[in-house]
Amino acid sequence: MEDEKVIAKINELAHEEHQLFERDANGEGTDEDRERLQRLKVTLDQVWDLLRQRRARRAAGLDPDDAQMRDEKTVEGYTG
Repeated sequence: MEDEKVIAKINELAHEEHQLFERDANGEGTDEDRERLQRLKVTLDQVWDLLRQRRARRAAGLDPDDAQMRDEKTVEGYTG
């Protein structure tokens, strides 16, 4: 996946996340919305991680297309 496509996916997910936050803030959120929001947060972290991997590989002179989406446990386990 090219960087532009990764960024487009991030924007798409962030837009959906914003809509769900807004719905919840207005008291219109459902349990399904809150579950989707939790899944979105993880997916956003995974896609951001993929973009960082691609950029790091490129900076190191490696093929960015070898970057892969990491599993939830790996991405959510980062401590900074």
